[in-house]
Amino acid sequence: MRSIHRPGPGGTGLVVAGLAATLVALLFPVWSYTDRSGTGVDVLNAQTVSTRFGPLSALDREFLTKVRLAGLWELPAGQQAQERGTTEAVRIAGRHLIEGHTFLDERVRDVASRLGFELPNQPSEQQRGWLSTMDAAHGADFDRQFANLLRMAHGKVFSVVAQVRASTRNSLVRTLADDANRTVLDHIQVLEATGYVDFDALAQDMAAASTPPLTNSPAPPGPTTAPASAVPVTPSAVATYPLPPPATSPPSKPTEPAKPSAKA
Repeated sequence: MRSIHRPGPGGTGLVVAGLAATLVALLFPVWSYTDRSGTGVDVLNAQTVSTRFGPLSALDREFLTKVRLAGLWELPAGQQAQERGTTEAVRIAGRHLIEGHTFLDERVRDVASRLGFELPNQPSEQQRGWLSTMDAAHGADFDRQFANLLRMAHGKVFSVVAQVRASTRNSLVRTLADDANRTVLDHIQVLEATGYVDFDALAQDMAAASTPPLTNSPAPPGPTTAPASAVPVTPSAVATYPLPPPATSPPSKPTEPAKPSAKA
């Protein structure tokens, strides 16, 4: 009697099983790294709004706000430097601040209007404190306060501009970042040209503000608050130095006049 041979898993079955396993292996990383939390993609998308100029991220909106706030206090600071600076270099730096932030303020208000984004109309409390510190200083002390406070502020915003320029997907924000990069670098250079910038204090301030700190030992306080020689002063109610024009909301679309009803 012949034995009956039952067919087992042949070559075709093994090939099909291998292909299925390969497909699962290829799909698993895609599922793992696009939809699960912890990758940063879900957070980015959750804080991003769509515009016709490209996605507008939370960092983009922070950048627009910082550019506006910079003009709100640095324009008055530049005006003070032109009027009260004791050296030609300080007065030149003041003129550069006025010209640069007049240009940037017009640009950021235009961009924000086209994106439907609301901008602040007053400097922050910290910025008002810096203006008061400068207002209370005189002579060479004013020059020193002006150069160090403005150089410190420009150094901080410079890193934000670079991050925005490298990551933004919005065409309007990208172009504004180009303008801001050139303007901020110019201001850093003219402020350093005054000869009053304390580079040691700047380095200590940046190290203290880094995450994690660049040093474990407590750094001496930099000019993030009022310098040691300055006396905090409550901002005067009288605006000696005018602020830039207020930011306005995007104009609403005109409504069409109602058509007269037809008579019977």
